[in-house]
Amino acid sequence: MNIITILLQAAAGAAGQAGGGMSMWIMLILIFAVMWLFMIRPQRKQQKEMEQFRNSLKKGDKVITAGGIYGTIAEVKDGERYVLLRIDNDVKIKVDKGSLQKDPNAAPAPEAKEKKADEPKKAEEPKEEHKPSKDAKEPKAEKY
Repeated sequence: MNIITILLQAAAGAAGQAGGGMSMWIMLILIFAVMWLFMIRPQRKQQKEMEQFRNSLKKGDKVITAGGIYGTIAEVKDGERYVLLRIDNDVKIKVDKGSLQKDPNAAPAPEAKEKKADEPKKAEEPKEEHKPSKDAKEPKAEKY
């Protein structure tokens, strides 16, 4: 047998005789505490944020459905589980609030814009546009 195996068996036997049951309970409690700290607590926080977002939906908010449809809230009725989502000029669909998420590409909230207005303004540099010369020829497509 391997010497490491012999040493581990001897250590386990000694721990079993000298209150090994207590160390097992301490390890189980520590494992549960770590799982709660790194897995359960952040997930609950995220669920509360999503619930708060869905309860605070208002007309004009930009959202994404679970199916990947981007749109703008057209109508929200209090006490209802759905909203009307405008996905094009004349196209509206009824969508469950539970399938909506914030659009990460949406403009920041008006409160954030007000905070930026308090900051000193920087001089804007003029942007130069690239214009091709009259002599330039467009590249020809290569045939394969």
